[in-house]
Amino acid sequence: MGSTSSVVICGAGILGISAAYALAQQGFKDILVIDEHPPLTLTSDKSSECYRNWWPGPGDAMVQLMNRSIALMEERAAACNNMFKLNRRGYLYVTTDAAQIDGLRAAATEAAQLGAGELREHAAGSASYQPHHAEGYEGPGGSDLITDSALIQQHFPYLAPETAAVLHVRRAGWLSAQSYGMWMWEQARAAGVELVTGRVSAVETAGGAVSGVTLADGTAIKTPTFVNAAGPHIGSVGALLGVDVPVHNEPHLKAAFNDHLGAVGRDSPLVICADEQELPWSADERAMLAEDPETAWLLGRLPSGAHTRPEGDAAAQSILILWDVHNEKVAPTFPIAEDPLYAETAIRGLGRILPGMRGYLERMPRPSVDGGYYTKTQENRPLAGPLGVPGAYIIGAASGYGIMAAAGLAELLAGHITGGPLPEYAPLFSLARYQDPGYQALLANWGESWQL
Repeated sequence: MGSTSSVVICGAGILGISAAYALAQQGFKDILVIDEHPPLTLTSDKSSECYRNWWPGPGDAMVQLMNRSIALMEERAAACNNMFKLNRRGYLYVTTDAAQIDGLRAAATEAAQLGAGELREHAAGSASYQPHHAEGYEGPGGSDLITDSALIQQHFPYLAPETAAVLHVRRAGWLSAQSYGMWMWEQARAAGVELVTGRVSAVETAGGAVSGVTLADGTAIKTPTFVNAAGPHIGSVGALLGVDVPVHNEPHLKAAFNDHLGAVGRDSPLVICADEQELPWSADERAMLAEDPETAWLLGRLPSGAHTRPEGDAAAQSILILWDVHNEKVAPTFPIAEDPLYAETAIRGLGRILPGMRGYLERMPRPSVDGGYYTKTQENRPLAGPLGVPGAYIIGAASGYGIMAAAGLAELLAGHITGGPLPEYAPLFSLARYQDPGYQALLANWGESWQL
């Protein structure tokens, strides 16, 4: 390792690797990525690995960013014969309450207006619905709202018979995030990018601009360009330059187990319960939960959003289950704290729309539970651009959508660093947006969203 680098990137998660790849593609040499951990191992490998172009307003910035990011992922899938198994199975929002149908329709209408693709409706007698393919990333965009019970059961027989409607979001699915990240990393290394094992302890400046970094072991590296891609630690790394990065961290878990009861179809989309609900507990269970303040909240009305998808090929049995019912702002610590009731809570929540899940209530499976942190800005939009000190940049705060946003955000970052052309939505992902009075007024009236 030399003592000089054209770019130093702090963080080897999916955003740091994507940044290195994008800058190497722009012809930068002597790029160093610095991390205490191996690439893609702190939180990037804890992802549910899904993607979507289904995002709320205000404005179309998130949809446009994700459309671009997904297009880049598809280009990369084509370049490597889809070694990271990108699919377009979609997201399937499911409701058992007919009163929710208007809400699903309104969300789809808004998404269409923002650029996510047209809404198609399928009632009784409709023959126009186009089923998804289990493999590959070709297929329709937009969304399909199905309100015919027979059609729902024909295509999604694992759903509850009382399902009132499904909304199938089509430019969505998942991939092997580890394979995707490692493919970019291999391309970056082939272009000369190097990994340095260590921790950035100081960022040096000269004349008010970045001049170098110092590692915890005393190693000094001269560089004119520093990228803060430190994931859950972007706030503390920003503080090294005296910059307040307005983010917080929330712990988020996921569980996996073998679905030997076949509660979820092996060719299923990502299935999401769109209903709020109170969980089914026996009288004895309710009494026990009520006794402990740590568990009493499980007796109340819980939010929508329990979701699951199959993991692995058609011969596998594994499924992932997730349900973020309450997440407090915390300081990131590793390993992440465990929640012994997480898997059972998610299974019970999914039982509302997946009858097969109810079969696990008598004998719960032994799940594997892991997780990481969602690093969020207050409005849950990411950061990509200048960090406020000449030569310093940031890419982060991608919450639970880092995998899907990585390509688009890294392209934005590279545009800022090179001075190249930027899309019109670029200012809405810059740290400088918080200094804009118009954006501050927007934040004061920020509404609810459909973000998972």
